[in-house]
Amino acid sequence: MTDEQIWASVTSVFQSVFDRDSIEVGPATTANDIEEWDSLNHVQLIVAIEAEFKIRFRPVEVAAFENVGDMVQALKKHKNL
Repeated sequence: MTDEQIWASVTSVFQSVFDRDSIEVGPATTANDIEEWDSLNHVQLIVAIEAEFKIRFRPVEVAAFENVGDMVQALKKHKNL
């Protein structure tokens, strides 16, 4: 899986979770950038990313995410990419 494919899938998950096709995410995107990104949507987002990529984040990993780039780096480690 290429970086382009990963980012396209991550963006698609964000668009689905937040029910907004106009959402674009990048490495520096944070919850402050998406108005609807609250604690409930955060949990839904993590679960959706895990389902999409067939991985499981450890709670310590999730707690350390400062932005979407951190999440993508963690999922790449899980997928050995």
